[in-house]
Amino acid sequence: MRALKPLLMLAVLALAALLWGRHAPEPAPPANDAAVPHATGNARADTTGVALPSFLPPEAADTLSRIARGGPFEHRQDGVVFQNREGRLPSMPEGYYHEYTVETPGLDYRGARRIITGGNPPQAYYYTDDHYRTFRPFEVSR
Repeated sequence: MRALKPLLMLAVLALAALLWGRHAPEPAPPANDAAVPHATGNARADTTGVALPSFLPPEAADTLSRIARGGPFEHRQDGVVFQNREGRLPSMPEGYYHEYTVETPGLDYRGARRIITGGNPPQAYYYTDDHYRTFRPFEVSR
């Protein structure tokens, strides 16, 4: 029984976090809609009206909107420095790249989809759906 207590505690905490996330208030829209970037290039419109390159999933629109607003982010790892250890992105000084989660419907963990930004404010955007093995660059208009 003693060995089950930590697992039970983790399960309760995970359930509480999941329920809190579902009932968290929606963030206010930006004061100036022009501040929300729109991805460009071989674009398609998603349900929010944001033009996305066809290879980006619809959930990327929410991630891009949160990046433009500076948050709030769903995951504590969002916004952290991406190290580019494997050198799959152009070589830049440490701290140039940051990573953000693109939600995957049906998963109860972060999954493999990310948007990596370069610069502060972001000037370069990359998408990976295979946990950093490959990247696809895309542009975001302001």
